[in-house]
Amino acid sequence: MLIYVQLSETNLRMLRLFFSFCFVLILSPSLFAQTREELEKQRQQLKREMDETQKLLSTKNAQAKSSISTQKLVENKMNLQTRVMENITKDLNILDNNIYSIQKDINRYDRLLDTLKQEYAKSMVYSYKNRGNYEFLNFIFSADNFNDAIKRVTYLKSYRTYREMQGQNILRTQELRRKRLEDIGVTKQKKNTTLDLQSKEKDVLEEQKAQQDKIVAALKKDVKSLNESMASKKRLAAKVNGLIASAIKEALAAARRESIAKKAAEDKRLKDARDAEAKRLAAEIKKNPGKANDVAVVAPAVKVPSKKTTIPESVLLNSENIKLNERFEGNRGSLPWPVDNGSVIMHFGPNKLPGGGNYDVVSTTIASAIGTPIKSIFDGVVSIVSDDVIVLQHGRYFTTYINVQSVTVKKGDVIKYGQTLGRVGLNDDGIGATEIQISDEHKNFDPEKWMRHR
Repeated sequence: MLIYVQLSETNLRMLRLFFSFCFVLILSPSLFAQTREELEKQRQQLKREMDETQKLLSTKNAQAKSSISTQKLVENKMNLQTRVMENITKDLNILDNNIYSIQKDINRYDRLLDTLKQEYAKSMVYSYKNRGNYEFLNFIFSADNFNDAIKRVTYLKSYRTYREMQGQNILRTQELRRKRLEDIGVTKQKKNTTLDLQSKEKDVLEEQKAQQDKIVAALKKDVKSLNESMASKKRLAAKVNGLIASAIKEALAAARRESIAKKAAEDKRLKDARDAEAKRLAAEIKKNPGKANDVAVVAPAVKVPSKKTTIPESVLLNSENIKLNERFEGNRGSLPWPVDNGSVIMHFGPNKLPGGGNYDVVSTTIASAIGTPIKSIFDGVVSIVSDDVIVLQHGRYFTTYINVQSVTVKKGDVIKYGQTLGRVGLNDDGIGATEIQISDEHKNFDPEKWMRHR
């Protein structure tokens, strides 16, 4: 019976090893396929953004001259192309890991096949040596009792089944190995295709870099044009700041008028209460002239209950816009963009200039196709409409939309989230673009930190 036990343990060990390989085979491809699919979606999104940027660069006005806006668009396109290259590198890493994993599986199948074949060969040798009926009958009839004989018959049957199973396991393992060889061939082909794509995208990046260098060189050479462009931007910024200051001044004046009106109403209420109390006392004295002194002494002072009011953090806040202000603050980081599609060419804060130095801006400039609808990023009231500038008030906050053509709103209009205010027009650099600025009565904020991530 010792041989029977050893064979059973070997059988069990081989089965465990065989099914562990099957489990690895099932899991391995799916782990990489999902990640590659995500990378492909990301790459397609980057390509769409690059196409949108290229459309902006392809306009006649953009092609006519080198400008800061053109340089920023090319720079954005280069950044997108760099991200595409990073995406492809990640994809290649996944393919390399996949090839390594498949090769490990193939090596394991080779070792498993060697073990299976050795075990199968041993069993075949044993079967050959005990192929005669005499050995078979001698093994059964040498049992001590009937039950032992039955066990030996059962053992011989299971041993025959074990040998058949060994052969089947060898065939299955060979089939699994063949499939993994196919997998590694397909994966290597994908890697070669991806390497070709990487090479092409690298050439595109080099072309974009050459274009960027050409524009920067032109801007550095044409100092006069660059200075004129910067002076124009500064004049526009001064105009916008003046309009925002005017909007804040009007809102403060309106808040003060409202405060004065409330105080006058409260004073009138107190005066009316005192007059009513005086009339009551006069009527009491008239009824009882002899008790006039007593009534005057006993009469309580006039106490008019006043409403408890909380002092708002800003004079711009009133009962009507406090909730609006809270909702605007609560949506920080999730506000929509004023245009559905576009590319940021000027960020809030310092922006590097081609000729060196920085240009500080208090808004975010978004290049977008001419005629693209400009939408309100939140509910509010139109505070200022001046030429191509619109200022909306949201409690103590103000959003300003610059370079708005075909304006569709007027001062005093109540605006809803997503409502169209106008259309994107050409900026001074010949690019379709709009600017958005977020501020309160004290300072300006970075719009990109208030709007949702794109």
